[in-house]
Amino acid sequence: MFSKLSIRWLRVLCVSFFVTRMKLILASSSPRRAEVLRDAGLEFDVCPTDIDETRRPHERAGDYVQRLALEKARAAASKTGGEDVAVVGADTVVVNGGEILLKPSSQEDARRMLRGLSGSVHEVHTGLAVLRLPQKIERVLEEVTRVYFEKLSDAEIDAYIATGEPFDKAGAYGIQSLGGRYVTRVEGCYFNVMGMPLNKLWRILQELNGSASLAAGLINL
Repeated sequence: MFSKLSIRWLRVLCVSFFVTRMKLILASSSPRRAEVLRDAGLEFDVCPTDIDETRRPHERAGDYVQRLALEKARAAASKTGGEDVAVVGADTVVVNGGEILLKPSSQEDARRMLRGLSGSVHEVHTGLAVLRLPQKIERVLEEVTRVYFEKLSDAEIDAYIATGEPFDKAGAYGIQSLGGRYVTRVEGCYFNVMGMPLNKLWRILQELNGSASLAAGLINL
């Protein structure tokens, strides 16, 4: 015969098991986003998606990245079997002087972007979407980080472009690698500049995977 205290603890353990068994899917092939999740101790599967990323006329940066993040998450979710999963989608752009910077299309495009960032302050906007299945719960938000760049010479810009690093990154630089040498200050979430606002993701996962119920069970003991 279980005591009232034992039953409460059993309930907490059951909720804890439910939380830990939830599968996490990253709807992105970005090695940087995967690195952020992996370094944070999160286990996940990768499910890249192929969506139309064309920006709509006059679409704000925040609306744009949130829309793409949600479309990516929904596309990946459609490939699951409806099991107990959380699907994470994200999209990131750099905004400098009102211009939305995506990945550079050429060396000259990368040079233009880096010259614009040189000696100025820009914003990194990331849209984050998390879908909880099979309940079909959706959470979508935008995270913004301000990044300060030092003044770069043309020789420094050309040397950085020669490394090849700028070409697969929005805004033509990577803060977590060689491009980090030129960043003097960050206001906001550092991981957001890598394309994954880690704290916001963690809080959403806690909300969606039942941590609130777990906390309630502990409080009521």
